[in-house]
Amino acid sequence: MREDGKLDYLELPATDLGATRAFYADAFGWTFQDYGPTYAAFDQGLDGGFDADPAERTRTPLPVVYAHDLEAMLAKVQAAGGTVARPIYAFPGGRRFHFTDPAGTELAVWSET
Repeated sequence: MREDGKLDYLELPATDLGATRAFYADAFGWTFQDYGPTYAAFDQGLDGGFDADPAERTRTPLPVVYAHDLEAMLAKVQAAGGTVARPIYAFPGGRRFHFTDPAGTELAVWSET
């Protein structure tokens, strides 16, 4: 159910829609709904948080994807063409890594273990 004031959508830039779609499909199994030749929508769920630590925060919004097996997901991201921006590290509540997609957008993947 959609509610006023709740995060509802995340739009990411893409320089090559085909390459971007292939990356997210290969790495995470995402599917898409096309809306013309330059836009593809996805439906993957969304929670969020704010990071005010000057040493840790990113300069742009950071989409974060969940994985049960962080190492396996890291391998899938790399095999799909992602570039590791920050190797796996621990944080309060779990572990994660950061990567960039084919358009240069930074994302992270986290796991509770």
